[in-house]
Amino acid sequence: MTSTASDSGRHSVRVGEFRVTALSDGLIRGNFGLVAGIDADDARRQELSAGRPETPLINVNAFLIERGDAAILVDTGCGESYGPDLGRIEGHLAALGVRPEAIGTVLLTHLHGDHANGLLTAGKQSRFPNATLVMHEAEPAFWRDDALVAAAPPRAVAAVTTARAVLDLHRDRLEFAVEGEVLPGLHLVAEPGHTPGHCGWLVESGGEQLLIWGDIVHLPGIQFARPEAGMIFDVDRDSAEATRRRLFDRAAADRLLVAGMHLDFPAFGVVERLAGGAGPDGYRFELT
Repeated sequence: MTSTASDSGRHSVRVGEFRVTALSDGLIRGNFGLVAGIDADDARRQELSAGRPETPLINVNAFLIERGDAAILVDTGCGESYGPDLGRIEGHLAALGVRPEAIGTVLLTHLHGDHANGLLTAGKQSRFPNATLVMHEAEPAFWRDDALVAAAPPRAVAAVTTARAVLDLHRDRLEFAVEGEVLPGLHLVAEPGHTPGHCGWLVESGGEQLLIWGDIVHLPGIQFARPEAGMIFDVDRDSAEATRRRLFDRAAADRLLVAGMHLDFPAFGVVERLAGGAGPDGYRFELT
């Protein structure tokens, strides 16, 4: 497996016959009130002990997968919806010589705005007009549930509205899966909890593997050391924690290369179990 750094915001690795390029969409300024499962003061102490800034910064990444003439995106970033400091994916693709029309498939981890809003232009048209969207079959049912809108806090209503707009605009180009291979060498991995249909995508070729795991971790300085720490927008926090622990264990045991939408750019690395297992010492993540 080889790694190639290019211009700022783009970083490629080879996984067998695939080239996978991390694309930085920008940074979201967060706060410790977003953390669930441990209190905000505890989260702050953990973040600072990891040598991170007082105001947590959340990376947003997407991934371009190429093999031969095929161009596939895993998630699409924020588009224009999160302000001028985000929405860089299309510019990165242009720098790589990949036009929006060349994207044949978008593999979605889920439909939160920082993953799916990049599917829409500022004029609410499809940014990738030839792409088929593939997601876990449980994801659209969740976002189309009218009870979700009725129960959603005001800040979340826009997210539901945009997710529905994505589904409606691409209704003729949607495909669904539950688990397993959906394209040669590309496998859906169910990762429920963050949303019911949250999933990762396993890239496998030539005896090499990479798991693009979506939103298993938002704040690396906290959640590797404290796997019980979730986020307030986890739909099922217990399930999200169980999924996180399961994937940490798998990645550490198998020395599996992983990548995430909110891991520190360039986002590729390995998980190591520290002394004490999944107890107080937890895990750590090392960029590769």
